[in-house]
Amino acid sequence: MTMTNSVETPTTQEAEHLRQQLLQAQKLSSVGTLASSVAHEFNNILTTIINYAKLGLRADNESARVNALEKILKAGQRAAAITGSMLGFARKSINRREVCDIVALVEEVLILTAKDLSKHHITVETRFEGRPKACVVPGQIEQILLNLIINARQAMPRGGLLRVQVREVRESNMVEIRVADTGCGIPPDKLRLIFEPFYTTKQPDENGHGGTGLGLSVCRQIIEQHHGRIRVESVVGKGSVFTVKLPLPS
Repeated sequence: MTMTNSVETPTTQEAEHLRQQLLQAQKLSSVGTLASSVAHEFNNILTTIINYAKLGLRADNESARVNALEKILKAGQRAAAITGSMLGFARKSINRREVCDIVALVEEVLILTAKDLSKHHITVETRFEGRPKACVVPGQIEQILLNLIINARQAMPRGGLLRVQVREVRESNMVEIRVADTGCGIPPDKLRLIFEPFYTTKQPDENGHGGTGLGLSVCRQIIEQHHGRIRVESVVGKGSVFTVKLPLPS
């Protein structure tokens, strides 16, 4: 009897399950990158709350107590905003589409990354022209934005400027999101490869962890499934601009 080797191809359901697992893994990887900065910010917030609580308890006049309570409230609201963004991002469905305010999604991601960007001496400029909407899976679009912003930060190890813009392009019936950095840029010979699976230009960090090469590949996959497109322009030594376009609701 002659034995032949055979390879079973995954069913459509199995392939979709694997794709969803990949998306979830990439999401957790992105959040993990921010964990240290978020923990540091929470420590600062708790220090503020404790110090003003002590000050309020020692205060001998109403004005000082009210001032301490206002500082505690502000710090608590900041902590609640960070927690809400983290939990919202982690819990959002990865397969249900809805009409979303794209600027609101951008703002959520900027809350998540604010401390990390500040820690690395990166200034953020935003330009939102109106409040354009698109029919998207919100968690997936936030995942794309988070990935692009983390990539931009990693391209500016000595600090720099991050510009995030959102506008409606009526001529093409699209919402346009631009994420621009003033970082190291991408060489022309590598530019055509950055959306390929497992390709990465990231060097290992101090803990020996480098890029997986899945981030931009996953981004492109998500955008194409939304019938959108992504492109990049880059100049070595000057920075890169990633442009994402998504269809307006029909």
